[in-house]
Amino acid sequence: MSALADGFTLLCVAAGLVFLLAGTVGLLRFPDAASRLHALTKADGLGLGLIVLGLLPQAAGLLGALKLMAIWGLVLLAGATVGPMIARHATGGPGR
Repeated sequence: MSALADGFTLLCVAAGLVFLLAGTVGLLRFPDAASRLHALTKADGLGLGLIVLGLLPQAAGLLGALKLMAIWGLVLLAGATVGPMIARHATGGPGR
């Protein structure tokens, strides 16, 4: 069981790192602030979700797993809240 859990962890963490790298490439290559932030928040949310999913079998009990899920939820909430605010400020939209 341990080898299976370790393999699952490696697979999920590697896939999460690919999504984080893709989000970084989108941040560097897209033309405007709104599309850069969209690529970054979506890819980073999915990448971190895969990393958390991979780390769940390695967590030391239920409390450790809940902490990982809480971190992922807070990152998703922060990305969904701050991303549009930064895009609005960068493009000179309403509320500035």
